[in-house]
Amino acid sequence: MTFSLGPRAISAGYRLAAFDSIGSTNAEAISRAREGDYGPIWFVTSEQTAGRGRRHRPWIAPRGNLASSILEVIDVSPAVAATLGFAAGLALEAALQRVSIEASLRAAGSDFMKFSLKWPNDVLAGRQKLAGILLEAEAMPDNRLAVVVGIGTNVVAAPEGTPTPATSLAALGVNIGAEELFGALSDSWTEFRGIWDDGRGFGEIRRLWLERAAGLGQPVAIQMGGTSIEGTFDTIDDTGCMIVRTADGKRVPISAGDVYFGSAASAGAA
Repeated sequence: MTFSLGPRAISAGYRLAAFDSIGSTNAEAISRAREGDYGPIWFVTSEQTAGRGRRHRPWIAPRGNLASSILEVIDVSPAVAATLGFAAGLALEAALQRVSIEASLRAAGSDFMKFSLKWPNDVLAGRQKLAGILLEAEAMPDNRLAVVVGIGTNVVAAPEGTPTPATSLAALGVNIGAEELFGALSDSWTEFRGIWDDGRGFGEIRRLWLERAAGLGQPVAIQMGGTSIEGTFDTIDDTGCMIVRTADGKRVPISAGDVYFGSAASAGAA
């Protein structure tokens, strides 16, 4: 198979740049924006050799996994643009549900086929990381923002030794290719990008995201450099911050950090 956009994405005017192999789809997207391509355009490959995740951690996609980035240039503030990551999580979760129907039926009642969204930017299968999302933005000469949302999904293989144990679709019994997943993703992105509506629809995105949130109402620890905040994951606010309710009843907004749930949280998530 070759990469192709889904019918909804084509109708919405999205374009596609597919690569046999590339260093980083996010880097390519930012480079194209600097050259004057204002999108909307997808950059996609099944082999990424120099990708990165949050906090500059490497994100390597061995051949068969999906590395994809969407470039859109929009007239919003950086704070509003940041909330687009939640729409991306919803889009990927919807695409995963679509391509894994048969495996889900075989695993009826099993937790490992339950997809959920981990704040701020991961998709989990059970308690294992299946995908990560990285959002980057850069101001353009006309004062609009070039926003790039990178979405990396473990289709055939998962890395070892990660802070959160990782899995792949193949390990879950979902035997599809990166190309099929991307087609579904491009269509679901069109849907949830439309709901987000340059931030005007974040209230609805927030509601849908919370319905799928991992660890909501559970003990949580957030590591931020050398400090840690522990409490209960209460909600996300209207800016996308995680709200943690501490033991003394304070509601603390968290804008960034590494999140650990359950026993890892109670143990301090060292």
